[in-house]
Amino acid sequence: MAKRRKGNDVFSGDAGESQAQGWAGPVGNIMKDEFGLDIASESVPLPSKGVVYPIDSPLYGKETIEIRAMTAREEDILTSKALIKKGTVITELLRSCIVNKSINPDDLLIGDRNAIMTALRITGYGASYVVEVGCPSCGEKSKQDFNLSELPITRLQHPPVADGANVFECKIDDKITIRYRYLTGRDEAAITQQQERKRKQGFQGDNLITTRYTNQIVSVNDINDRTKISMFVQKMPTRISTALRKHMDENEPGIEMKSDMRCPHCFEESEVSMPLGAAFFWPES
Repeated sequence: MAKRRKGNDVFSGDAGESQAQGWAGPVGNIMKDEFGLDIASESVPLPSKGVVYPIDSPLYGKETIEIRAMTAREEDILTSKALIKKGTVITELLRSCIVNKSINPDDLLIGDRNAIMTALRITGYGASYVVEVGCPSCGEKSKQDFNLSELPITRLQHPPVADGANVFECKIDDKITIRYRYLTGRDEAAITQQQERKRKQGFQGDNLITTRYTNQIVSVNDINDRTKISMFVQKMPTRISTALRKHMDENEPGIEMKSDMRCPHCFEESEVSMPLGAAFFWPES
């Protein structure tokens, strides 16, 4: 039986009160004055607490970020074939909804991006997320209703090697010291493009673990030559790989996209990962 999770208040209002903000222009707030509608804004906690961003970044030291609720304009973004083809839908959605326009969504850590995406989904369509998942016990699929507002958040606990630096250190026994970074939206896009190029060139097989290490590892025992690091990644003993991956996963800031389900076929309760399909932003799809 799955252990029941304790709900998290990240998206339930404790992070900051909502503020009603319409679209103000030369003639005032048209949405409010003419139509009686307020476009709400929300203060969303950043799991990284802003400590990983450069000191001159608008994200530095920011524990929260203000977003505007989605509108029909954002639905245009979500359905744009051009953006879907380019793989920039989420980035443009974030760019449109983040209130501070000096913030580049590509600079955000993936964990911070996921937190904002979840908040946008909740403010736009509610916390209920109905999606089909497979049962880990019997393999049968069923529709499950997850409450996004109860997703646990992992805040950054392990400090970076320096203030304003996205660099962390992991010591494995007395011989290996690895410095690594957490991936950003820009990194994620670059990896996706790289994998797509390989696929078009006929390369088969997944190399997700080594690709992740190649992009995250900054140095090994103060050696930062990229060619040498690539060789180290390919030949890394599984003992070191497992310890490093465990350290990274346990300390990475973000939203834990997992929840409990009860299978209607075998009646087992299990913890499952939530698939982020079309229904995440299109509940009726």
